[in-house]
Amino acid sequence: MNMHSGRLLHLGLVRFSGSDSSTFLQGQVSNDTRRLAAGEPLLAAYSNPQGRVISILYLIPHSTGILAIVPRELVAPTLARMRKFVLRAKVQIDDATDSVALAGHHGLESMARASLPISDLATGYREVEGIGIARQSADPGRFWVLGAAAELEARGLAGNPLDSQAIEHDWRLADIRAGVPQIYAATSELFVAQMLNLDLIDGISFSKGCYTGQEIIARTQNLGRIKRRLARLRLPGSAWSIGDSVRLPDGRAGRLTELARVGADCEALAVVNSDKAEREEAVNDNLAGAELPLPYPVSVSA
Repeated sequence: MNMHSGRLLHLGLVRFSGSDSSTFLQGQVSNDTRRLAAGEPLLAAYSNPQGRVISILYLIPHSTGILAIVPRELVAPTLARMRKFVLRAKVQIDDATDSVALAGHHGLESMARASLPISDLATGYREVEGIGIARQSADPGRFWVLGAAAELEARGLAGNPLDSQAIEHDWRLADIRAGVPQIYAATSELFVAQMLNLDLIDGISFSKGCYTGQEIIARTQNLGRIKRRLARLRLPGSAWSIGDSVRLPDGRAGRLTELARVGADCEALAVVNSDKAEREEAVNDNLAGAELPLPYPVSVSA
């Protein structure tokens, strides 16, 4: 399948700059931000004190500051909530969506055509001639590309503007097939990080120390009571929206977190409950077609 690459206009950027940026984020997100200093991009959850995920951040150690990739609709609320905790920390938080262009690329071919020598890039981050490139850490066959919009366009990295919907669709479909979660406004503050499988794809550090929501996330892990997990589904038809409830053929209930049309139907990610009692109580007409495999093992606590 030929996947469209180019600018991801449905995503935005929050920038953290200043000498305390990494320390500040260490107290706010689920992963260990000390890894950023080694040039390693990170996947992390930003949660409320009750451990519910407000947004999922892809943190990039950019030369202008730490850039957090989030859906555009969550840039303003994420920025506003984070600013409340700055206090005396030497950190500035701003919306960088309009100053740094973000693209998504499937494979290395487009970077090679742009004469960017990154064939040896493993899981790290590199800037070459003003262009930042990072592997999508949970799906290493894809790459984040960041830079000035004009520079991305000049190097053929921005994609065709007429293909913007196809570029977004293909990126979201690749996320679904890789089991990479996303949070949008309709699902913000509904799920604990483990329900989104973030513990299975290196999105949580259980040794880093305290951060907002850490007590609930750690307790969930230690007690082993993870009764809802992210699952990949096939859905009949196209009349679906993020946040919709769904019922699997075996009676399990869930809520859609990501969605992409495939032919006349859809593929989706949903947080699905495994509890037998809740299966029996799950009564709605939104019946999923089937559960599809994820590329990593998922176990659900009884």
